[in-house]
Amino acid sequence: MAKALVAYFSASGVTGKLAKNLAGAIGADTFEILPERIYTDADLNWQDPDSRSSVEMKDRSSRPAIASKKEDMSQYDVVFVGFPIWWYREPSIIDTFAEEYDFGGKTIVPFATSGSSGIGESGMNIGNLAKDAHVFAGRRFAANASADELRAWAEEYL
Repeated sequence: MAKALVAYFSASGVTGKLAKNLAGAIGADTFEILPERIYTDADLNWQDPDSRSSVEMKDRSSRPAIASKKEDMSQYDVVFVGFPIWWYREPSIIDTFAEEYDFGGKTIVPFATSGSSGIGESGMNIGNLAKDAHVFAGRRFAANASADELRAWAEEYL
């Protein structure tokens, strides 16, 4: 079985709960992608065009800084990358993560949480940034997805 990492960004805690559930279901390590500057409720107000998240999502070159680095990424064969859907795609901090590491030869599998939006082109976007990685389209899950559902899905990539 491949050695797996579940890396995730969670602004509200929903994606974090799902990521930990996934990691437990498949026996994977975890890494929380924490922004250097934590997002406040005002930053996350998608209805405010001047909020931090709105500004970042309008600028496809935006790369919010990550507070810490995952050491020894080379030990992982498969990296599940979790995030909430923002504006029908991955948050810009996920783009930062995809560019910061050498994912050459690794499998990257996105997963997302959202009230209703699909994962869109997030897998393709991540694939364009994580050079020489094999990136799948990924899947959106309900916040309360069971460990059995997560395990069954993840096993096809391990």
